[in-house]
Amino acid sequence: MGVLDSLTEFMGSQRKPRLLEGEALLEYALRALAARAHTVGELREKLQRRAVSQAEAEKALRRLRQLGYLNDRQLAESYAQARLENEGLGKIRVLHELCRRRLAPELAEQVVEQVYAKAEETRLIEEFLRRKYRKVCLQDLLADPKGLASTYRRLRSAGFTAAAVMAVLRRLIKDPELLDRLGAEEEA
Repeated sequence: MGVLDSLTEFMGSQRKPRLLEGEALLEYALRALAARAHTVGELREKLQRRAVSQAEAEKALRRLRQLGYLNDRQLAESYAQARLENEGLGKIRVLHELCRRRLAPELAEQVVEQVYAKAEETRLIEEFLRRKYRKVCLQDLLADPKGLASTYRRLRSAGFTAAAVMAVLRRLIKDPELLDRLGAEEEA
């Protein structure tokens, strides 16, 4: 018996999770919610893997909504608020994360716009730079083309718009020609 045969036999011998229904499925959902907050989409996916039928999963979701344990709007608001206040991330990143958590895109966009309504993006970028580069001389880092490109990419991946990132970097950089070259590379 070869290695591949052994692996196939092992994978086939792993036990399948027991399918649940009724109260057992509801208890499973409550345990999942006790571990962390889930969107309706995330919990639906989890329940459908363990439920006897899709109807049982939907029944459990309805019951959880009635009990007030599932509220996508409330979850999205607290999630976006926490990402803004604790990590200082940009709108784009938070929006992508909410959509990845199976939240309706329209609801995610609406909530993110509401939470970020009073947040000034350039101030968020400056705070992000201060926090992430506190042990580094930012002026020296931005004087190096590779350091500038790295900082630009890091700010973009943190969810800030290209225009706002360029505006802040333009104020901080000594040689605007480096930034123009970075902008030209970004467009290409």
